[in-house]
This record gives sequence, C-alpha cells and structure tokens, in this order.
Amino acid sequence: MSREPRQRSQSVGARAWRRFRRSKLALIGTALIGLLVVLALFAPLIAPFDPIEDEDLARADQPPGRTFLMGTDLQGRDVLSRVIHGARVSLLVGVAATAISLVIGVTLGSLSGYFGGWVDNLIMRFTDMVLAFPAPLFVIAAAAVFEQRSMVVLFWILGLIGWPGLARVVRSKVIEVKATEYADAARALGAGHARIIARHILPNSLAPIIVAASIGVAGNILTESWLSFLGLGLPPDIPSWGNMIHEGSTVLSTMPWLCVFPGLAIILAVLGFNLLGDGLRDAFDPRLKDAA
Repeated sequence: MSREPRQRSQSVGARAWRRFRRSKLALIGTALIGLLVVLALFAPLIAPFDPIEDEDLARADQPPGRTFLMGTDLQGRDVLSRVIHGARVSLLVGVAATAISLVIGVTLGSLSGYFGGWVDNLIMRFTDMVLAFPAPLFVIAAAAVFEQRSMVVLFWILGLIGWPGLARVVRSKVIEVKATEYADAARALGAGHARIIARHILPNSLAPIIVAASIGVAGNILTESWLSFLGLGLPPDIPSWGNMIHEGSTVLSTMPWLCVFPGLAIILAVLGFNLLGDGLRDAFDPRLKDAA
C-alpha cells in the first residue's frame, strides 16, 4: 500500500531536482541563502569586531576604509560586524516565525481539507476573518502592546499573522491528495484519521508547503526590518538590520553607509528566499515537463 506513493514521491522529487538545477535564478537564490547561513553560524568568527561592546567614540562616524570596510556608526562600532551579526538575527526571526506559522497553518489546513463539512467551514471562516484584518496594523498594534520587546515576542507576532495563507495552501493540497487511491486504501484497511493524515496525506503535500515556507521566511525578514525601523521591533541593543537603518536614518545625508549596507543586506536576503521559492514552485509544478 505504501510502496506506490513512496515510489511516486521519489520520482516526483527526482524530476523536481532536475528542473531546479536547470534554473539559474534558483541556484543564485540558494547561493545567497547559503551565504546568509554561513554568516549566521560563524558570525563571531567572521566579524572583525564585537558588534555591541566595541564602542569607541574616538573612531565614530568614520566612512568606509581599510580598517573599517563599511565604516563605523555613531558609537564607533564597526558596521561590517553589525551587518554580519544581523544575518544571525534576521535568519533566526525568519525561520522561527515561519515555523510557528507552519505548525498552525498545516494543522488547521489539514483538518479543514481532510474532514470538510462544518469543520472546513468553521476553519475557513476563521481564516477569512484573520485575513480580513490588515496584517501591518495587527503587527504594529501587537508590537505596541508589549512593553518588553524581545525576539520571542516578535516570533509569535509574526507567526500568528503568517498562518492563514499556509492554511489555504495546505487545505487545497489535502483535498487533492485525500482523493487518491492510496488514501482510499488506507481508509479501507482501517487506518485512523491521524495516521492517514500523518503517514499518507501530509508527506505527499510537502511541495507547496516548502515553497510557501521559503517565501514566508523572506516576508518575516522584511517585516522584522520595517518594524525595527519604526522602533516597534527588536530592542535597540540587538544588532538587527532594521535597527541599524533606524539608527542611521537621522544622519542619512552625512553618513549614508549606516543605511546603505544593512539595506543591501535586507535586499539580498529577501531576494535569495524569493528566488528559491520561485525555483521550488517551478520545480514542483506538475504542468512543467522535463526537457528532452
């Protein structure tokens, strides 16, 4: 019973991998994400200075040069070191918030698509209600409520606004997969609902979930950046790219490097995840055929 869907998923995965390798933009996105991951994992080893403690007003306001490749900020801290450590912050926020959205969205989407009926109506109407509320207003209001801002709080705020789209994607795929022969065979053999969903439906619904998750990480990185820029995101002592732009915005005309370099980092990170998401979407699209 399980051999057919396993062989089918392996063949689909092999075809998707061949299509993915042929996409230059997808490979560029993968390279950008790989660079982001390396910077995040080895930030203390790569950064030439401590991004928080190495304050020296005597070297403040220095433009990019040999010693400080990206210049220094108003407190004399090395901008390059802060940009490198900002990669760790952005990746952690993007992945953690997306993981929360995945847990909620996959759970509700699976239940909605599998059971249908009043369960589907209830979950989808609740999803519509959440989608009807403007996400930026919800984020700003939720961030303003918490006097003690922290990364954990930001994880939950971003995670709680990112699940509705995932739930809709999962629901559509589950409705498609549950009508297949191997799902019917599992039900005929007496498998329970939880087992059918976990062992037969979700494993064959991973493609759109992976694509949505990769794009969701990019959205969370961007949302954290503009929240921190508005002063509603991470605490000022955390070297995030949004905080760096917020600090440099007051002296943009005289010290543009304070905004330019973290801004470029945000662009490259978001671009990398979006290119990866587009590449995965094209790779898993069943309407595309492998070139001869």
